[in-house]
Amino acid sequence: MIPFARLLVRRIALLIALLATVFVVVDLLPGNTARAVLGRDATPDRIAAKEHELGLDHPLPQRFWNWISGVLTGDFGHTARGRSINDLLADKFPPTLLLGGLALTLTVLASLLLGIWWAARQNTAMRLLQPATTMAAAIPEFVVATLLILVFALAAGWLPAVTITGRSGFPASPDMLVLPVLALAIPQIGWNTRVVRAAMVHAAQAPHVESAVLDGISTRAVLLRHVLPFALPTIVASFATTVGMVLGGSLVVETIFNYPGLGAVLAGSVADRDVSLIASVVALSGAVIMGMLAVADGIRAWSLRGRG
Repeated sequence: MIPFARLLVRRIALLIALLATVFVVVDLLPGNTARAVLGRDATPDRIAAKEHELGLDHPLPQRFWNWISGVLTGDFGHTARGRSINDLLADKFPPTLLLGGLALTLTVLASLLLGIWWAARQNTAMRLLQPATTMAAAIPEFVVATLLILVFALAAGWLPAVTITGRSGFPASPDMLVLPVLALAIPQIGWNTRVVRAAMVHAAQAPHVESAVLDGISTRAVLLRHVLPFALPTIVASFATTVGMVLGGSLVVETIFNYPGLGAVLAGSVADRDVSLIASVVALSGAVIMGMLAVADGIRAWSLRGRG
């Protein structure tokens, strides 16, 4: 089996193991799905009937198998409240994907620019970027979101602090995306800028880079043509990891900004102990992350071509 296929099988196996863990953890949570859906005043007979309807009277392994066998055919099943999970994900995942995609794009562009500048101007950039990137990488997304709201929404009044959903299901105006995107991107920019700089500095120590400098090639050309291609595998691996961080952080940021994505869906599913919906969100997010990792693997393989 070729290495890429073996790696893909391993990632799929890890995702399935994660989904099984989700079923176990949710089953161990206090509370009852049927009671959460029917309310506190539900009689024992109604609760028992609802549990039978949802299949909660079956053993946990059987419930997991019934759910994942449906997923393999493209059917995520229904929520505990009877709504199609496929329809729910189709409505709520695109806004989350938009938010995460914008944050990832901003992270990639800003990290590359800042990291390359830091590598090229070690002394000048060190005084500014060393403390700034350390602080940005250390602060969680929800703290960054709170600070952004305090400064740009409440104090300055420049940007809205709450997202209003339009008829399309997306934010009603583009300015409502600014603060959520920044809240997601700032910590990742801090981390990835440091990775880009470290990878560039390490690649600059290669013999062919010294030869290019001695040949009188400009600093910009040396960085872009001789250093960046050799630093690319490390940089791409960091960006691929960032995809998972952005998707995970977006669920928290969406809740803070009342953003119309998967964040509210996941919060409601946890309150209802709706394991099928929780696992479906994890499965969809995991599939996106696996896809991005596959792209990253392809880029790394291309950048390493021809190297002994």
